[in-house]
Amino acid sequence: MASITVPLSDDVQDWLEEQVLKGGYASAGDYMADLVTQERIAQGEELSLEEVQLLVRTSRASGIGTKTMNELFAEAQRAADTRKPGLA
Repeated sequence: MASITVPLSDDVQDWLEEQVLKGGYASAGDYMADLVTQERIAQGEELSLEEVQLLVRTSRASGIGTKTMNELFAEAQRAADTRKPGLA
């Protein structure tokens, strides 16, 4: 696996660490990898089978969520509403 070093301000690093704790990520690297994957999907890029399998494994490992079905549907609707034209 490749590795990169990214300089961050203290404020950004604090925020990133908070997101890791809130989101149940094992590390800042896992969080950043998830952000990159989400952006690739948002831009309409197709993921490989291995990437989709990793998403499924990660989702299963995260456990049962606390959001209601209404909250999940509302999130999905917001995501669909902000989707870039032509990606439907």
